[in-house]
This record gives sequence, C-alpha cells and structure tokens, in this order.
Amino acid sequence: MMTVDDVYAADRVSGAGLALLRQRACEIRDRHWGREITYSRKVFIPLTNMCRNTCGYCVFVKHPGDPAANYLTPDEVLDIARRGERLGCKEALFSLGERPERRYPEAVAILKELGYATTVDYLVDACRLVLEHTSLIPHVNAGTLTEAEVERLGGVSASMGMMLENVSKRLSKPGMPHHACPDKAPVLRLRTIEAAGRLGVPFTTGILIGIGETWAERIDSLIAINDIHLRHGNVQEVIVQNFRAKPGTAMAEWMEPSRHEMLKTLAAARIVLDPSISLQAPPNLDGEFEDYIESGINDWGGISPLTKDHINPERAWPALGELSRRTAAKGYRLAERLTVYPRYLAGCREALVGPLSRLARADGLAREQFTS
Repeated sequence: MMTVDDVYAADRVSGAGLALLRQRACEIRDRHWGREITYSRKVFIPLTNMCRNTCGYCVFVKHPGDPAANYLTPDEVLDIARRGERLGCKEALFSLGERPERRYPEAVAILKELGYATTVDYLVDACRLVLEHTSLIPHVNAGTLTEAEVERLGGVSASMGMMLENVSKRLSKPGMPHHACPDKAPVLRLRTIEAAGRLGVPFTTGILIGIGETWAERIDSLIAINDIHLRHGNVQEVIVQNFRAKPGTAMAEWMEPSRHEMLKTLAAARIVLDPSISLQAPPNLDGEFEDYIESGINDWGGISPLTKDHINPERAWPALGELSRRTAAKGYRLAERLTVYPRYLAGCREALVGPLSRLARADGLAREQFTS
C-alpha cells in the first residue's frame, strides 16, 4: 500500500520503482473505473482569444493590435455548434481568455457593441444560445470566477473547468511563466474551484507539468485539489498535461518534460487523488499516448472531429478509430461520455436535465457511443 509520503519520495524513482508506482495506479483505476477509457466528443468554441494575462507559454491569447484578436459573434458561436452537432458532438466547450475588458479598452468597445458589460455576461448568453438552438451541452472554461458568476453560469452549463496548473507562488515571480498574470494567483484559482464545490457544480481542473515547478509542488497541487473534492465532492476529473514549448513565446526554449516525468506524474496523481476523481491526459501531446493507460488514466478528455486544440494548435487530435484501436491494444475499450460524468447527472440544474437525458444512456454515458 503506497502512501502520500511514498509519492512525495518518488521524485527520482525509475526502473522497478517506477513500474511499481504505475502498477499501483492501475490497480486503483481498474477497481474503481473498470476496463473502459472514456472521451467526450466536443467542439471548442473560443468565445474570445483576448486575455488580461500574459502567460509565458501561451499561443491562444491575442492582444489588441493583433488582427487575430477577437470575440466571436453570436452567429459564429451557433455556426460552430451546429457544425459540431452534425458531426455527432455532444459538448460545446467554451474556452476564452480571462477578463480582457479589465485591461483593454478595445475589449470594452467590442463587448459594448455586442450589448454586454463583461465577458462573463456575454458567456452566459452564448451558453444559453447553444442550449436553446442545438442539442449540445455547454462546458465553460472561463478562468477565475466569483461565486456569483459560478451561480449564473451554472444555470446554462452542465459543468465548468479551469486548470489550477500549480499552487506554487514561485511561478508568478519575474522570469517565471505566470509573471504579470493576475488571474494565475493560486489562491484565486483554488477559490473558484471551492466556489463551484459549494454550489455543487461538476468541475474539471488539473496540473500543467514542466513549467518550472518541483516534484513536491506537483504533489502539493494534487493534494490541494483533492482536499476541495473531499469537502465538496465536485471535482469530477483532473487533467495532467505536459508543457509543450511554442515558437514565439517567452518559454520557446524551455525544456519539455520527459515521457518518464509524465508517466510518473500520472501514476502519482492516481494514487494521491480520491478514486472517484477521473484522471485524464490529452492524447495529442505524445506520440505514444497509449502508454498513459499503464499509468492509471481512465479518460482521454475532449476529442473534436471539427475544431483544433486551441491551446496546442500544432498538435492534431488522433482520429477516433486510431484512439479506439490503440486503447484496445492495451486491453481497454473506448467509451464516449458526456461533459458530465454519470455520477453527477442526478444533481444537474433543472434547465440541463432534459437536454442531458436525451443524450445519456441508462448508465450515464453517451447514448451514441463510437465504435471503430
């Protein structure tokens, strides 16, 4: 039986020690999640790529002066959602920069033209638009939010998400990836997850590895997430994502984490986190992603047949047939889920119950499951 202390001590584990760590993680996964690895078929709707933060690794954000800086119009939002619907998508993942109107007059002007005072105001109506005119279910990645904002968005989205990334304050110092990023303060991000917990909102969060953190800080971050879940039970999934360097960013020359680090961190996460929390790793950031299964993951996250990964646009999603075959090669079956995991369906807000029930099978997974 491995303890949290054992995981903290696993910084330099390799060989037989790493194999034991991964074996323990798989035992936990198999006992609580069985032989299925899930994914969500979704479209990504980048409501705005403007943001008041300037993270050292980000290529999603565009600032005023860049011709690509924008807000989608309501018609553009619906067009993306409807095209995804025709391709069998069930989730509309709204991804967006954080509060650009607090930094840029240009963002204020665009919002005013659209008829809104804040990005969150617009996001609420954009989610409602998708709910009313398509069968897709919104999931919101809006960054840090107040409890009142979580409450408003909870009425028009079935689930929410925000990467914690790391609890280390060091990462906000000059020369580090979160310098001059007010919304990346760990305390603010933890408060958002906590607020979602108090309101019973299913939440996705996670850590980003390879951005200057120590091994102990990774484990500290996982424990902080787990503590919130133990209080409120709302963390439905945790993502472990590996940093990928991007040309043109402040961290273009940073060394990416090795596969060894990724496999070790995934196994550690499965051991540290409550077994009820789904463990996810993106399959488009590693050519041999199927090996993640042997570190205890049970979910591949969002896969889109229409839209790119806006955070890692150079990394294409694997085709669903390939994902299914490579999952099966490890002895597991690919299964499609909804944005809300089955155990959270019964607690969804009234406005979401009908739309979700039309998409869910009796076991809570997606009604139209992909088969290769």
